[in-house]
Amino acid sequence: MIKPYFTRKNFIKLSLAFFYSFTILFTGICLDASGTMVSKKNPIAALGKLFNFQPIEVGASMILCLILVAIYVSVFIGIFLYERQYAIVNGKKKYSPKMIVTYLLTFLACAILSLGVGILFQSPLNAENIGLAMSYLWQSISLGTIIYAGLIAFFGGILMFITNYLLIDKPFKSLENEDEVVIGDEEDLNADVTANFDVPENATGAVGTGGAGGAGGAGGGEGGTGDSVVRKAEELDDREKVFPGLSLIDVNYDGYVNDYLESEKHELDEFCVRFRNYLAKEEKLYYELDTIRYFISGLAATKFMILEGLSGTGKSSLPRYFAKFINSEYLFVPVQATWRDKTSLIGYFNDFSKVYSETEFLTKLYEANYNPDKIHVFVLDEMNISRVEYYFADFLSVLEYPEDERRLKIMQLPYGFVPPAKLEEGYLQIPANVYFVGTANKDDSTFTITDKVYDRAITIDFDNRNDAFEVTGNSDKVTISYSHLKGLFDKALGNIDYQMTRADFEKLEVITNYIYDKFDITFGNRILTQINNVVPVFVACGGKKEDALDFLLSRKVISKIEGRFEDYVKGALKELLVLMEKTYGSGVLRRSERTVQSIMRRL
Repeated sequence: MIKPYFTRKNFIKLSLAFFYSFTILFTGICLDASGTMVSKKNPIAALGKLFNFQPIEVGASMILCLILVAIYVSVFIGIFLYERQYAIVNGKKKYSPKMIVTYLLTFLACAILSLGVGILFQSPLNAENIGLAMSYLWQSISLGTIIYAGLIAFFGGILMFITNYLLIDKPFKSLENEDEVVIGDEEDLNADVTANFDVPENATGAVGTGGAGGAGGAGGGEGGTGDSVVRKAEELDDREKVFPGLSLIDVNYDGYVNDYLESEKHELDEFCVRFRNYLAKEEKLYYELDTIRYFISGLAATKFMILEGLSGTGKSSLPRYFAKFINSEYLFVPVQATWRDKTSLIGYFNDFSKVYSETEFLTKLYEANYNPDKIHVFVLDEMNISRVEYYFADFLSVLEYPEDERRLKIMQLPYGFVPPAKLEEGYLQIPANVYFVGTANKDDSTFTITDKVYDRAITIDFDNRNDAFEVTGNSDKVTISYSHLKGLFDKALGNIDYQMTRADFEKLEVITNYIYDKFDITFGNRILTQINNVVPVFVACGGKKEDALDFLLSRKVISKIEGRFEDYVKGALKELLVLMEKTYGSGVLRRSERTVQSIMRRL
């Protein structure tokens, strides 16, 4: 975002400064007693006689001095406005002692340059001529100021009348947007106060709409009569008060981004084995090696994963200790049953206190922008205890965009408000180094996760606990940067031996075409992209291409057959088992076969 060092208001002020400089210059020319450029009997000269001004015959050197002064008046105003706006943009007090000294030094520098250079050009350069030049400047500036004020008052009055006449039925807003007065119905007032902010429906301190004055005092007295009232809408305070947590992060990083992290170099197959050993030796958690490979390769395909299964099978532990293993940032967020929208995750602006209610999720996500090379893992524990498509809907949509366009709307900023550094125009960038992992239980206390959510995520099933095994090999923690991990993914994706071939897709189509013909279930480009991303990385992790396809086929396609109870379903599923064995061989698509058999048992 381009920082607004010059706003429309500043340009209005600067244009008035230009007009003032021109008025001074024109007044000085008219006061010339020699009559070289204008008649000595002009109205301004007559006005000068009324003020008992000394008649001065002006030469080229005095006119040059006046021109320099006029120029430096506009130059000073322009620099002053820039310095003032610079203080506002960078979160400083615009009239602090330091800034006042800066303004004074700018004024002195402009005055010395204009007068000093102008005096040096006087000819002859003597005390008498310099005195006449100073007297001429004083007369021109003083009378020019009086004329300028009169013109502003005259034309300003005309413009004020015309503007207010044309907008007589519109709400009034002052030029500075301070002490704003709005006249209208009570409903309009409520809309005006809260229009710029995302406020949850059940947020405490929100503006009321009547009753006994309303929660936020928006009611028109007891009973909320709805009569026309006059209300003063408070302007937002400094960003340190509105966004205290985000502003503190800006201060801690002092505006600098840590865009590089020293990383250990590893290959994916070695990395997966070492992570599995670490979990077993240090945390006493035992996973199949393919589960680790599914998890790592899933990170290459999407920023959102779902770990689903029975309670106590290690769903929450896997992402938590993955972050610990690679020395990354980690946030554990227990989802609540009352969550209905994104404000439960990222907070909301409280119109009553004029402060944004920040959450730890928001501050961690904001801080991730300062560490783009450090992996950040956000775990939404028991994410289906509330409806995922309610509170996580914005993230589901945004994560589909290209990396540089993944911006989440936090709030609509009022005009002129300077937000925290990484909250550009009210949007927060979701950086590429952020991964969201949700855990989901399968029981009667949770909501069903819809296909809309499943299709956008890589889902791993945790159906049972694995047996303990003896650890052999290295199990030490590592430091992995996002750039190195992405480099490993890109290397795997670029390896032609790991990629899906035409023959691979033809075999897969035999199964998917049958499922489409029998059950009217298919998949789109999103899942096809996931296949193209997961398979090469899974193979680079030391797995087999068929196991990766089996994993995706069972979760993305076959699982959608669940819930069908028509008479033909069981027979079609038996034929599907035969077709999978015929196409890939016996026991190759183990997960898909288990999924089909599980569906058949429930019929």
